[in-house]
Amino acid sequence: MREEVLAKIIEKASKIWNADASEMNENTEFAAFNPKSANYSQMTTFLEDEFDAEVPYLNFKRCKTFGEAADYVAELLDE
Repeated sequence: MREEVLAKIIEKASKIWNADASEMNENTEFAAFNPKSANYSQMTTFLEDEFDAEVPYLNFKRCKTFGEAADYVAELLDE
């Protein structure tokens, strides 16, 4: 499940920041894209729609890397 979540995070991040998805991985840091609150909101809304689960925005925003975010969302889906 984590790999599927990570793939979706990378897919959405590449669209939000118009970046090459092939250069992103679990170690990619959100800070590298200078994200705005709206970007995190777009990401959590996308993940909620994809996985039909609530993804709390403030907790998601604390994740530093895509991998941390994938771990967090995968844990939510396991509950």
